[in-house]
Amino acid sequence: MIFDWNWLRGPIGRYASAQMQREVAITGDLRVHPWSFSPKAEAYGVRIGQPAWAAKVDPEAGQMAQVQRIALQIKILPLLRGDVILPFLALDKPDVRLLRDKDGKANWTFGARKSDKPLKLPAVQRFVINEGKLRFDDRQRGTLFVGSVNAQERAGDRGGRFVLEGNGTLNRSAFVAEISGGPLLNISPSRPYPFDAQVRAGATRIVAHGQITRPFDLGRFETDLTVSGADLNRLHDLTGLTLPNTPPYRVSGRMVRKGPRYDFQKLTGQIGDSDIAGDLFVLTGRERPYLEAELRSKRLDFDDLGSLVGAAPATGRGETASAGQKVEAAQRDATQRLLPDATLQVERVRAMDAKVSYRADAVNAPNLPLRKVSVDALLENGVLTLDPLAFTFSHGDLRGKVRLDARPAVPRTDLDVRLTNGRIEEFIPIQSDGKPAISGSVMARAKLTGVGASVHRAASTASGEVTLVAPRGQMRQAFAELLGVNASKGLILLLSKSDKETPVRCAVADFSVKNGVMTTNHLVADTGVVLARGRGTINLQTERMDFRIEGDSKKPRLVRLFIPITIRGPFLAPKIGLDPSKAVGQGGVAAALASLVNPAALLLPFLTAGEAKDADCASLVSDARQQGAPVKVSQTTPAKAKK
Repeated sequence: MIFDWNWLRGPIGRYASAQMQREVAITGDLRVHPWSFSPKAEAYGVRIGQPAWAAKVDPEAGQMAQVQRIALQIKILPLLRGDVILPFLALDKPDVRLLRDKDGKANWTFGARKSDKPLKLPAVQRFVINEGKLRFDDRQRGTLFVGSVNAQERAGDRGGRFVLEGNGTLNRSAFVAEISGGPLLNISPSRPYPFDAQVRAGATRIVAHGQITRPFDLGRFETDLTVSGADLNRLHDLTGLTLPNTPPYRVSGRMVRKGPRYDFQKLTGQIGDSDIAGDLFVLTGRERPYLEAELRSKRLDFDDLGSLVGAAPATGRGETASAGQKVEAAQRDATQRLLPDATLQVERVRAMDAKVSYRADAVNAPNLPLRKVSVDALLENGVLTLDPLAFTFSHGDLRGKVRLDARPAVPRTDLDVRLTNGRIEEFIPIQSDGKPAISGSVMARAKLTGVGASVHRAASTASGEVTLVAPRGQMRQAFAELLGVNASKGLILLLSKSDKETPVRCAVADFSVKNGVMTTNHLVADTGVVLARGRGTINLQTERMDFRIEGDSKKPRLVRLFIPITIRGPFLAPKIGLDPSKAVGQGGVAAALASLVNPAALLLPFLTAGEAKDADCASLVSDARQQGAPVKVSQTTPAKAKK
């Protein structure tokens, strides 16, 4: 009756300031009711300042928190047993501004406590937030939330429920969250507390049904979780995880949190038009979060993979794509561009580590003979490595390694992939009377290095080499004759629908790549009736090609006309034409054979030593000799192969 508790406002403020390393003050009344087994306290006009560094990060940061009134009540007897139970906790008109800088310093950490340590709250039997305001500015993740927070008990058919609501904007997109549970009145630290949660952030939706194992230790809970949205990459704003770009998705599973570890168990769902299943876990409390996952698809829709490198998925009938991806696809079709220009988010790549294994047991790829896909990805300290990256075709395999180094200001990409045991007819499915117009084995290798923050920019600066060899096969003779447009033979065979075939003894396409331009070193094809040679370029920056192919008969023709073929235009719509101003004269077959033998002998070991000994290209040596070409046996040895 005679003690004024306001006398303690100054000492309490100074003590709290020393402990929290920032100014703390109670500017209104301090009221305490101590004579009870559940004492009460109220503080009006509570103000908590920002740490010293905050003003440099955000000059308009203001106070960390201002609260019109804080009221709480605590039970004494459970406290003697080590249990903190608050019968009542109320915050009237709190205005809280949370801030974290790019280096990870956060204004909600005090002393040596880490900012990502799970929050532990006491068991609260009645919790009220009236007209709360919250601003959360995370410069490390690039996340900004501005909105309101309210909490209260609501009457209902089952005795009422506790509801915590948040409304506002998250990175300028609408955000709504609602977490609800049973009445708090009978809550105990020894009994799990069930809850339901719904979150909407832009096009992202999260639905959870779970329980907090020990109320309210937010570092331990388990929940059935369903997440859906337009793009997995947008979950970064909510989770801080670097996830790939994807088509619209919906995934479900069981999430269990134990301190810094989150396990997402028995994950199932759909990403685009592909199913997905597996397990993953995330470790926080490290310099960089770490994600590890084993994922599998029973059936992968191949165009869904394009989103991983910034390309829009297919948008035709029955395809799954977001509204934004449909706009991107329309722009791609209008500009006839193939290589995506989406910029890599290098800051996110540098901010996380991961190890992911993915397998697709079957693939839907209408234009490719693709059967299976597998990849092991490792992201460590800003370097992403795909090794091995493997595609299994009906016949043959494409395997290799891709390394993306995002540590420099401009990312660098290194690629080395090989195609072995492939079949030409599966990649060039031209039919003639139900039979392949061309068939045979094919192998290839691409070894490139480029710099740039998108696939298109990296390709525009690429340097290296690309080689393709078809060592043996068969070709419809009419098409072979038309390699040089032999009017006296090829057109007659086509008009007569002749299915006569001629062997493809060897074909070589070898390119040097410099600053994004592929230039032919050798472009030669030897068939039973015609030997064709070509030259040209492929510009990866402008996505255009320019080739000229000339053919020469290996047999005398009474009447003939050989005209060079031109192939020019954009990748997606090249035009095939003729150059009638330059007819090709007879002769030069021996020299052309020699030019084919040399690259064939040198390039086959570069592609695959396992098949070089079986290639029909090697038999061209004797043919070239018979034609009088200056060919040496040593030219076919692997000693001169590319490294």
